[in-house]
Amino acid sequence: MPDRQPTQPRPVPARFLASKGTILLDRLMTRAIQFGGLGIIVAVFGIFVFILMEILPLFGGAKAHEDKSFSLGIVGQGVLGVDEWAQKPFFYDGNAVRFADLSTEDSKVEEQLPVFPEGAKPICWTLDNKSNRVTVGTKDGRIGSFKVQYASKLASVAGEKSSVSANLKMDEFHPIGIAGKPLSAVSFGDGGAAKIMAAIQNVDGTPQVHAQCIAEKRGLMGAGKPTVVGRFDLTPHLKSKPTLILASAVGDNLLVSDDQGRLYYFFFTNGTKMELRQEFQPFSDLKDTRISSMGYVFGDVSIVATSMDGHQQVWSLYNQITEKDGQSLHVRLYGKIKEMPELNGAAELFASSQRNKTFMVAQGKNVSVRHSTSGTVRWEKELPFTLARAVIDGKGEHLLFLDTSGNLHRYGYHDPHPESGWRAFFGKIWYEGADKPEYTWQSTSGTDDFEPKLSLVPLIVGSLKGTLYALLFAVPIALLAAVYSANFLPQEVKSVVKPAMEIMASLPSVVLGFLAGLWLAPIIEDKVPSLLLTFIALPLGVMALGWAFTKLPVTLRSRVPAGSEYWLLVLPILLIIAAAWTLGPWVESWAFVVHQPGGGSVADFRLWWPQVTGTPFDQRNSLVVGFMMGFAVIPIIFTITEDALSNVPPQLKAASLALGATRWQMVRSIVIPVASAGIFSALMIGFGRAVGETMIVVMATGNTPIMDLNIFSGMRTLSANIAVELPEAPVHSTHYRTLFLGAMALFIMTFALNTVAEVMRFRLRERFKIV
Repeated sequence: MPDRQPTQPRPVPARFLASKGTILLDRLMTRAIQFGGLGIIVAVFGIFVFILMEILPLFGGAKAHEDKSFSLGIVGQGVLGVDEWAQKPFFYDGNAVRFADLSTEDSKVEEQLPVFPEGAKPICWTLDNKSNRVTVGTKDGRIGSFKVQYASKLASVAGEKSSVSANLKMDEFHPIGIAGKPLSAVSFGDGGAAKIMAAIQNVDGTPQVHAQCIAEKRGLMGAGKPTVVGRFDLTPHLKSKPTLILASAVGDNLLVSDDQGRLYYFFFTNGTKMELRQEFQPFSDLKDTRISSMGYVFGDVSIVATSMDGHQQVWSLYNQITEKDGQSLHVRLYGKIKEMPELNGAAELFASSQRNKTFMVAQGKNVSVRHSTSGTVRWEKELPFTLARAVIDGKGEHLLFLDTSGNLHRYGYHDPHPESGWRAFFGKIWYEGADKPEYTWQSTSGTDDFEPKLSLVPLIVGSLKGTLYALLFAVPIALLAAVYSANFLPQEVKSVVKPAMEIMASLPSVVLGFLAGLWLAPIIEDKVPSLLLTFIALPLGVMALGWAFTKLPVTLRSRVPAGSEYWLLVLPILLIIAAAWTLGPWVESWAFVVHQPGGGSVADFRLWWPQVTGTPFDQRNSLVVGFMMGFAVIPIIFTITEDALSNVPPQLKAASLALGATRWQMVRSIVIPVASAGIFSALMIGFGRAVGETMIVVMATGNTPIMDLNIFSGMRTLSANIAVELPEAPVHSTHYRTLFLGAMALFIMTFALNTVAEVMRFRLRERFKIV
């Protein structure tokens, strides 16, 4: 009986079934991964919403509503002023100063009488709402002023309200022009040590303009007695009858308007010399060139002029080239910097804010609040009453209107971000003192009359500039190193090189920035010719050596193990670098010579570059940033690219080599196209790393928001700007929210770029997929 073959045990089906614990764990991990992915999406969306909520108020308009109405019981011409708390406004009409107490429900009127010199009868007056100074002109040809001084008293006990008190401080009166002749308009500019008084005087029916300068010497014991140091008759310089006069708060210049709409700009030197610096006509292209109103905006550098038909322009002082005695001089003259939106008619009333460049114009029942920097209308309304006077309080929180029936109306005004807007952030703005419209970022200044410059364009350009030079340095090195490592380098060497490159990615950016600013920048500053010569000689030398190697007999080339050819380049590369670095000073002495104005010449690239190109040469510049930020980006691009190249199926490589392709042909025609999607992803991730870099840019550049691509100048990026300025920005201020707008711009840039990159990566993957 034949031996029976042992039968194979039948497989037990249960052994292929997963245990309940495994299934439970698998489901748990699946849910965890889903929850984590969803959480990332929610977090990113939450960041977007948070930033959006911070920046939305920047694009809102102003709001105003009436919160108090009171019958002042005065109908007539006069000036309306107010304290900074908008609790005790005053009205002066040539008789008494009447104060309305708006801090209580039962508002009441108080009166104070100014004490004028004997025989002085006020017939004209004007108000400087910045200092609450009322300038008065008298019938007998004298000019003087008094100030309304406010003081706030805090509540001493619980439940008691704070109160505001007021008193009048009288100044001296001085005769001006022709004695005994009445004045019809006055203006006073108080610059502290220098003051200027001006008046339009009726002399036998003919208006004349007179000005006088007052000096007030200050010493250790305080201010001295004001003394008239110069008297001037400006009438001979005018071509027509004067209508408006406007003295600057600086106390050294005066604007006069005539009945033809011409403006005359007079400048006074030390109060003893006068010159007509400029004559100009704001509305020269209109049929009716007359000016209905004009006034200074905060800072007294720019004026707002309105024509009789409602056109409005802003003119500002800035340096201009003018010819005098055959010489070209730079003189501060007026130039038109903005054309404001047109009004419905002539503006009869003008009032400026004391906190920013906001101003208010009104006529009849129409009132419009505008901002001169952004050139926008902040609030506009037709009121239910006819206006007689209008003013803005010191804090810019209230608008006060006096109607023709003697009723006083107080409007609460809320406009926290008047200088913002699309044009302010992304358009060219003609700022005060500039000679042309420009993109400028200057968020802070040392003076209160500073004009915020909040253009994000220089920061966006700076971000792209730093990224460009970093990638120009990093991309060729990282891609070529990854190609060589994945396809040519022996495995034992690759096992050392790749981890070393990955460790480079862990270096803190603050350390790299420190090295760039304190070590690398001084070296590059003195060795730019050597560096440029190295950039040119090194690739050319390596290509020449490679070409020479291919001309060697095959018997010699075959003795070099495949993948070890780089050992043949180590010594020549070191020699090329040493030779180029040594020859750099010789090249500088030959090619970068600067001829000095006093005679002689000097070889210095740092002087040659600005002279030839007209652009600056800074020690901490884009070249330094390109090196160090490229050093931070190289490991990321190298690692991802090397992984993509290494994951190309070896069967494709073997097949191409079997068909007679060289190693380079195999890499160029097979490996790179198949791995192109991964290579593109590496480049995009490297771009994102460079755009978002902060510490290297802060420490290795001048951090100046400039608009150029000069490799030897610095920049300021969006990320660096946020890091530097956000800790000092007041919460919810315009500056604070603008920094969040910069963060949103950076967010949108990277999001849009990643979206485009993902679409392109998908198309590349579909185009070069194997199956």
